[in-house]
Amino acid sequence: MKKSMKKIITLLITAVMIFTFAACTNNSKEDSSNKANKESSTTKYPYTAKDSKGKEVIIEKEPKKIISVAPNITEIIYALGKGDELVGRTDYCDYPEEAKKVQSIGSLTDPNVEKIIELKPDIVIASTHFKDEVAKKLEGLGIKVIVLYNADNFNGAYDSINTLGQIVNAQDKANELISSMKKKAEAVKEKVKGKEAPKVYYVVGFGKNGDYTATGDTFIAQMIEMAGGTNIAKDASGWKYSLEKLIEKDPEYIIISKNFEMKNQFINTAGYKELSAVKNNKVIEIDDNLLNRQGPRLSEGVEALAKILHPDLFK
Repeated sequence: MKKSMKKIITLLITAVMIFTFAACTNNSKEDSSNKANKESSTTKYPYTAKDSKGKEVIIEKEPKKIISVAPNITEIIYALGKGDELVGRTDYCDYPEEAKKVQSIGSLTDPNVEKIIELKPDIVIASTHFKDEVAKKLEGLGIKVIVLYNADNFNGAYDSINTLGQIVNAQDKANELISSMKKKAEAVKEKVKGKEAPKVYYVVGFGKNGDYTATGDTFIAQMIEMAGGTNIAKDASGWKYSLEKLIEKDPEYIIISKNFEMKNQFINTAGYKELSAVKNNKVIEIDDNLLNRQGPRLSEGVEALAKILHPDLFK
């Protein structure tokens, strides 16, 4: 039980980090699907990229040895057809399957700096959990470091894909990917349009460690709405919720990670057993990586949610 709870806490920390990235982002960014159309399909080097901290990084030539320090970045790199150029990734970068064969440089928050240096990357692409002192050390050794994180809205994924497409000279593929994602998301929204929106709660953490969910200021909350659901936590913020509020709102559906035996623990924990969704067997497991990772599978996450909330529409 202790081991499983430790894994749940890890999941929670990951979600909180996603919120941290979102809170720091400028929401006035231009929609990257439009921006992408304005960019040249071939990156001309040297290329000056501006990262999410406003720092300009000059990339002298097309990167051939890339290290990713975030799961969503790893997924984007493979989706752009640049997986063969990935020489390092974190322990959490487990998709696609081929990524597991790439050398790990450690955890998200505490990567092995010596291993990064040993791999001699052309560029390291990270999110805001990447410590400034680590970035400065690598830059002092001539290693390029780009920090990317997403906006607190669904379209933030498009920004990351567009930026990475420019950095690795895969803009045509980036445009294709963004277009495909938008079509899938729009198709789902059209399918659920006008349908009754059931009340939904997405479990991030629960029990003695506190209740955490996708509150209204998160892109996951947007995904629930896009999938034809009503997020009961839409009026809350900062991922924090409470069992009292959950009982009061009593959602029809509760969505929970299929990992870590979370469902079994949730439905058998005092305080949660009496919820209607538990009694009616509507605590539904999902691959939470489709929701938590703001990358190329995000539209699949919207569809997965819609299939749970409106199964008759997908028969």
